[in-house]
Amino acid sequence: MMRFAASLMLCLCSIQAAAAPRGTGDLGVVIERATGQVLVVEHSTDTRLAEIDGLGDLSHASVVFSRDARYAYVFGRDGGLTKVDLLDARIVKRVMQAGNSIGGAISQDGKLVAVSNYEPGGVKVFDAASLDLVAEIPAEYAPGSFSKTVGLVDAPGNRFVFSLYDGNQIWIADMTDPEKPSITRFKDAGKAPYDALITPDGRYYIAGLFGEDSLALVDLWHIEKGVKKILAGYAKRDEQLPVYKMPHLEGWAMAGEHVFVPAIGQSKVLVVNARTWEQETEIDVQGQPVFVMARPDGRQVWVNFAFPNNDQVQVIDVESHRVVKTLAPGKSVLHMEFTPRGEKVWVSVRDDDRIAVYDTYTLEQLKVLPALKPSGIFFTDRAHRTGL
Repeated sequence: MMRFAASLMLCLCSIQAAAAPRGTGDLGVVIERATGQVLVVEHSTDTRLAEIDGLGDLSHASVVFSRDARYAYVFGRDGGLTKVDLLDARIVKRVMQAGNSIGGAISQDGKLVAVSNYEPGGVKVFDAASLDLVAEIPAEYAPGSFSKTVGLVDAPGNRFVFSLYDGNQIWIADMTDPEKPSITRFKDAGKAPYDALITPDGRYYIAGLFGEDSLALVDLWHIEKGVKKILAGYAKRDEQLPVYKMPHLEGWAMAGEHVFVPAIGQSKVLVVNARTWEQETEIDVQGQPVFVMARPDGRQVWVNFAFPNNDQVQVIDVESHRVVKTLAPGKSVLHMEFTPRGEKVWVSVRDDDRIAVYDTYTLEQLKVLPALKPSGIFFTDRAHRTGL
């Protein structure tokens, strides 16, 4: 009888251990772009936890997270919006909300998810819990003319900010009343804004301009000042090279009083004063930068590149503005993601079907994880950061 009781107790303890709850703070999602799948991963021990399929066209996918970091909202290129439960490793709900999409954002209070659409042009806003449609914001910049929307970010005050690629405008949608968004429109913001970012403090929205040699800045503390052009003519003295891949502005590196900016069509990183928004210097790198990302402590900047230099990554020392290391993770490096405190960085290597994990202090490779054509890597600490 005693043996039976002991065996029963051991069995119950094993069941409880197997069903023990876990946190979500060290979880993340890796996009497997060719197969419409995502990997659920954790970065404490650099481990794959699960693979989820059925997410459609992920050729230009992005992800945001719920406030509790349990759910990932995946924005697919085919217009699909998918809510994924990271703990149960399953799709909660998927809606086909448009014909062609280019990313999204989650509101400051975590209750609204917005999607930026190419076709039809505009932004749709959904209830984060149910994925029910809450509001539609058509990007009609002239009677009967609708624009692709790009550069959609969340901003303080439960606002969304985005740009109209065809309309040359920047709009702010105040979602205080979610069913009746209040729209502020900035016309003549610049030619063909193609992407944008918001600074980590939520104050400045900056749109890259494909059609002119400058960027457009809106101070969200003083929207009455309108749009200001910054870095005008930064490339006028340089040879104009073919642009193999447009840099992602979300990947700008904010480090102390400086911003490290990828130069369009140039093999350099611009160093910009974050108070005056004027260029102070530039750093020569080996190719056209795509992502220029700061380690969380601001001590390093990591840069990946467009073709034909997309098999390497360079590390810049922020204090000296020098490239201190060139790494060769493999063929077609697409994205990088730092762990929350920056001791490691994960690098997606698409054409070698793997993720390379590096120690950011020794700059040595720690581990390689298999992945099918990986692209974006997104860790759940983004849930608590503006603009990510």
